[in-house]
Parts: sequence; C-alpha cells; structure tokens
Amino acid sequence: MAIIRAMTTPARRRLVYQFRITLRGIRPEIWRRIVVPAEGSFWDLHVAIQDAMGWSDSHLHMFRIQDPETRRLDSIGIPDDDPFPVLPPHLPGWEIPIVQYLQLPGDSAEYKYDFGDGWAHDVLLETIALRTPRTKYPRCVDGARACPPEDCGGTPGYEHVLEVVANPADDENESMLEWLGGAYDPAEFDPERVQFDDPDKRWEFAFGGEDE
Repeated sequence: MAIIRAMTTPARRRLVYQFRITLRGIRPEIWRRIVVPAEGSFWDLHVAIQDAMGWSDSHLHMFRIQDPETRRLDSIGIPDDDPFPVLPPHLPGWEIPIVQYLQLPGDSAEYKYDFGDGWAHDVLLETIALRTPRTKYPRCVDGARACPPEDCGGTPGYEHVLEVVANPADDENESMLEWLGGAYDPAEFDPERVQFDDPDKRWEFAFGGEDE
C-alpha cells in the first residue's frame, strides 16, 4: 500500500490505524487494541502504547521493524549519543512516520521497553479506516489484564509477584503489596479508563531542556 505513503498529509489525516499490542511471554495474554492517527510518528505510537499498556515511560524503548523497500531490519527509538560500533544506530522515532514502514493490514513490528527487564511486544496493524467524526484519537477500544509492575524483573519477576500477591501467608506478601501501592489485580483492565498523553508534551518533557 505505497499509496498511503504517497498521500498528502491532509489526506492521511482522514485515516486511522488500528493496532493490537500483545506483551510476549505471558499467559493469559496481556494485550491492548488502540486506534491512532495514520499521520503520526513512531514517537507518537510509542507514547500511545505506553499509555494504553500502563507503563510509565521511565525506561528506554525501540521498535524493530523491516523497511519495506530495503528489507533491512531497522531500529527506531531514541538515538544513542555513544552507540556500539557493531550495532545499527537507532533512528529518531519522532522523525519517522508510521506509514513509512507500516502500510498494509498484517504489517507488524516488535516494540521493546525497558532493556533491563526486557519487555517485548508484538505490534500488529489490524485495519486502516477513516476517522469517525467528532472522535478523539488515540483511543483504546479493547484489551485484557493489567500491565505488569515497573521494575519487577521481567517475566520471571512478574510471575514471582503474582505468586506472592496470591498467597497471603507468603512472608513477602505484605511488603510486596506495599511496594505495589496496596493492591494489584492482574485481571483488571478497563479500556475506558485509559488516558493518552500529548506526545509533543511528552517529548518536550523528556528532551526539551537538553540544550539549556
């Protein structure tokens, strides 16, 4: 669908992309379905994924995705000021339009967050549609289960959290619940409660003061 890339910006503004975001390696699945403006950047998509999943955007991230023209596997995220020479550089997500890489339903990307805990997500483009009048985007329209706690140690750490929380007799139960803020229901998720941040404001907060 190179036609979408060739569209003028006003034409693309009439379109939205629906994605299914699935966190890898956990059963039952933790997933979200979001609808975002087609003219957005990978930074915009990153912020929407963070907000829909329930992450705090306090760690590094990147998309791994194949360029449809060169067939090269690219990394898109936050460029490293001191990259490893043997690794490809991260392209700046705020400069890369989604439509440059994701053009047809069925196209996909890998989204990684918190390289220490190693959270990996499958990002699947499900549909391309016209905007619904008087509807605000991004939107979270479906999903299941709560996001794992930040800094819990990846999938093994998350499984340990679930075991401790489910067992009041566990010696760690009280301290774990205190660390979690008093309660944690892994089955809880309500798409109507998702609130999306302005990606431009998020970028300004993260990078706006670097040159001062």
